[in-house]
Parts: sequence; C-alpha cells; structure tokens
Amino acid sequence: MPMYYAVPWGIEKVVMHMKERYNNTPMYITENGYSQASNSSMTAADFVNDTERVNFIHDYLIYLNSAIRKGADVRGYFVWSLIDNFEWLFGFTLRFGLHHVDFKTQKRTPRLSAKWYSNFLKGSKIAKSVRSDLSLEY
Repeated sequence: MPMYYAVPWGIEKVVMHMKERYNNTPMYITENGYSQASNSSMTAADFVNDTERVNFIHDYLIYLNSAIRKGADVRGYFVWSLIDNFEWLFGFTLRFGLHHVDFKTQKRTPRLSAKWYSNFLKGSKIAKSVRSDLSLEY
C-alpha cells in the first residue's frame, strides 16, 4: 500500500475551489512532489532514472494548466524538492529531490526529472510524459 497517492486531477479541483471560495486570490503551489522509497542496498543509478516522478509532475501540471486556462490566478508552482533531504518523519528513507544526494559523500546527481523539468521551464516542446505522447500546451 503506497504512503502517498498520486491524484493529478485533485490539483485542478482544489485550485478551482480556492478560486471560487476566495474570489480568485493569487495562489502559489509551494510543495508538490513525488516520494521514492530508499534503502541502503540501492545505488545512485537506481534513483536517477525516475520516470515515475516525471510522469507525476507532468500529470499534475496538465491539470494545473487546465485550472489556469479556466481563469485561476496561479502565479507560481514549485516542485518539492530540488535535492533529496532529511524528512522529519521518515529520515532518509524517502527521496523527493530532482537531484539525487549520496548522503555519505554529498555528491548530487541530476535525475531524469531534473532534466525534464528544466526542459519544461525553458518552454521545450519535448517536455512530455515518459509514458505517453501527451505534452503540455504552454
């Protein structure tokens, strides 16, 4: 049973509720991310090809884009997080970062999701889901 569930359509629903309830007050989504389980036998290579995180971010952005096109005043979206870090409840067992951190050496390695998100932010039309031909229209 997963600890966290991915419900991409939920971001549109929540943003549209906030739009209606609070007279379209400007919104900033400050933490939206995908957790990857971690254990001591895993290597950096096990973490770098994070297609699930790419699909997660892509899908949430599709629905956020829909809310914005419907008039929601969303002014910022921030992925959680830039690098793997210590989570207060789970320690180092969950990884949220766009960059893998080797906690022994502190070496940081960009994941596939970091490259994908960089392309998305630059407006690249290659910012597609890893599992489909769907692309964000922006």
